[in-house]
Amino acid sequence: MSARVYDSEHELFREMVRAFIAQRVLPNFDAWERAGIVDRAMFADAGAQGLLGFGVDERYGGPGVEDFRFNAIVGQEFGRALVSSAGLGLTLQNDIVLPYLLGLATDEQKERWLAGTASGDTILAVAMTEPGTGSDLAGIRTRAVRDGDVYVVNGAKTFISSGQHADLVVTAVRTADDPHRGLSLLVIERGMPGFERGRNLEKIGLHAQDTSELSFTDVRVPVANLLGEENRGFYALVGNLPQERLSIAVTGLGVAEGVLAQTLVYVKERTAFGQSIGSFQHSRFVLAELATEVDIARTFILDCLVEHLRGELSAARAAKAKYWVTELQCRVSDRCLQLYGGYGYMREYPVGRAFVDSRVQMIYGGTNEIMKEIIGRDLGL
Repeated sequence: MSARVYDSEHELFREMVRAFIAQRVLPNFDAWERAGIVDRAMFADAGAQGLLGFGVDERYGGPGVEDFRFNAIVGQEFGRALVSSAGLGLTLQNDIVLPYLLGLATDEQKERWLAGTASGDTILAVAMTEPGTGSDLAGIRTRAVRDGDVYVVNGAKTFISSGQHADLVVTAVRTADDPHRGLSLLVIERGMPGFERGRNLEKIGLHAQDTSELSFTDVRVPVANLLGEENRGFYALVGNLPQERLSIAVTGLGVAEGVLAQTLVYVKERTAFGQSIGSFQHSRFVLAELATEVDIARTFILDCLVEHLRGELSAARAAKAKYWVTELQCRVSDRCLQLYGGYGYMREYPVGRAFVDSRVQMIYGGTNEIMKEIIGRDLGL
């Protein structure tokens, strides 16, 4: 089925992404993990290789290609190489934040922001989660009060991916008291007085991905940085969630594929009791089950991808993909780690890193419990 979804141009692009990972990411990955952040130059290198800003029009320096298959290849290949913590900044830029600029920005805003986004010189983040609210967007308290030609912003955000590197932060703020009709999106820029970044948060996994607390104290944001209409931000956020959740599922599929492939190599080479550990019936059965489930996931994701290309991917179907594939990702990582024995618990083995990196996939983008709520409501329950 993959051959019916991707054509030769996509497969050539896939080879280019794999080469980029091999040449630019893998040699530096351990250093980035130790530092807790990727080298900012990686974004510029990715932009130069054409890995960023697919939907950015040519007049703004992008390729002008509205084809999510290219996005999916980037996420899947970083996942398959088990370096997803280095690739998350790219998928965040391409799949999650850039659509807000493409869909809502005025021509003047596009002139200011899109060229740098496509080149990798401008790094994007989105700030929704707050210390007191996560999946419930209606609970957002960061407030923006209009004062002439500026908004004065006060509040705090947390768990913000690319929070240290970000130059432009698409920020969900409250501009009216209505839970849903009172949210707006403001683009807050690096260097604005009162905009502060807290510490780079210490996570149990995804160490190369910078994740930060952000605070806003009387930040004066020009009205010209309002993205879309005032008090319509909730609907913009909800409208982009299916693509975000598909993106998470695609990366999860890549990780499951990568862990499985590396484990198959390991169990054929590692011996115990005079034979390869892969030759034991238990090992064969575990890997047979996982290989089958990964094939099922791949078929499902490709079907969702086709629906998304047609503009038909529903919120419920995206929730199913995000929930099921991320749980599979964690299950594959866990069961494969067991086959490595004690070596799987060592940091130098990628399977151990994949095990801890995978866990957050069931949390961000909306917890899997929220995904089940969405699915249940779609069933009329």
